[in-house]
Amino acid sequence: MAKILNIIPYKILPAQMGGQKGIAFFCKYLAEQNQLTCVSVKSNDKSLAESYELIDVFNDNRLRYVNPFNLKKIKKIIVERNIKNIITEHPYMAWIGWLLKKHLKIKWFVHSHNIEYERFRTLHKWWYPSLKKYETWAYKNADAVFFVTPEDIDFAVEHKMIKRDNAFLVPYGIDIKEMPADIQQQKEKIYTLCKILSDCKLLFFNGALSYKPNTDALKFILDEINPLLLEQQFNYRILICGKDLPASFNQLKNYAEKNIIYGGFVDDITAYFKAADIFLNPIVTGGGVKTKVIDAISFGVTVISCKTGAAGINLKAAGNKIQIVEDGNAKAFVNTILNQPSYMFNTPQSYYAHYYWENIVSRLKPLFI
Repeated sequence: MAKILNIIPYKILPAQMGGQKGIAFFCKYLAEQNQLTCVSVKSNDKSLAESYELIDVFNDNRLRYVNPFNLKKIKKIIVERNIKNIITEHPYMAWIGWLLKKHLKIKWFVHSHNIEYERFRTLHKWWYPSLKKYETWAYKNADAVFFVTPEDIDFAVEHKMIKRDNAFLVPYGIDIKEMPADIQQQKEKIYTLCKILSDCKLLFFNGALSYKPNTDALKFILDEINPLLLEQQFNYRILICGKDLPASFNQLKNYAEKNIIYGGFVDDITAYFKAADIFLNPIVTGGGVKTKVIDAISFGVTVISCKTGAAGINLKAAGNKIQIVEDGNAKAFVNTILNQPSYMFNTPQSYYAHYYWENIVSRLKPLFI
């Protein structure tokens, strides 16, 4: 078995958000096929790292990204365990990965979750050019980079950030191998909890609601999509879940009589996915693959998405479980909702073959020493 160290610069356990889940499951399945050690921040719940050792190295303050004393700590762990491969999650601690590679003659991989500088460019951050230079340097100096989408690979190659031979696809994966068996039970549970009549179609949206791309998508649902739906002879409810809803939304109380239900932050989001007929994804900014779209399809939910929000999704594997409309076209979005029979059908098995984490990690084995 290959010996691997993964450098994770932020909290992932318990895994609640999409990015945390992506790294947590990646580590879980990587550890099943290799000998994995992870170093991360002190705020993790280490008891949840069941298949690998999770070691506290970093403090939770921002200085952890530039603290040179962390290099010595990590180097000692690598030498004591005779580790031959290291991974840095995101490019931010690439300087540590590069120094360890040079000093210890080991392989170094970057696990990219977005083209980071491009994401911040779309969010109008003035400092994105500096990040672009650093991120490009990281990709060029790593032995290989794991990208979450083919589009990210194409972008990195086109912009001369990396050679194609050093770019490998590691999509955000799923933890199930087939359609869940408890969809009907969960649907009944959530309908009862939210006081939804059984003949209603349930439309669902969730995410970190303080994150601007999600906030903008929520506004689009409330102010563009829902008014058009209210004009139709269509029995539905829109359920919104997520934490940190801005105070200006007033807990969505003004929409309570307009078929909108606000569920807030929920502990078991999978139950809500399973209960839904359609997942709404009118995201048009933010960059990267939308992990909630991948999760939704895995739970048998039909996704209706703006074109930008579907970037990176394997459309062939998903089949008719994802329907795409042009960005910002509320009328087309609503027409697709009204004329959508695909929620009656199961997610194709090809989807699970492509996105199941065990299969994803197995494809990386030849890279490790």
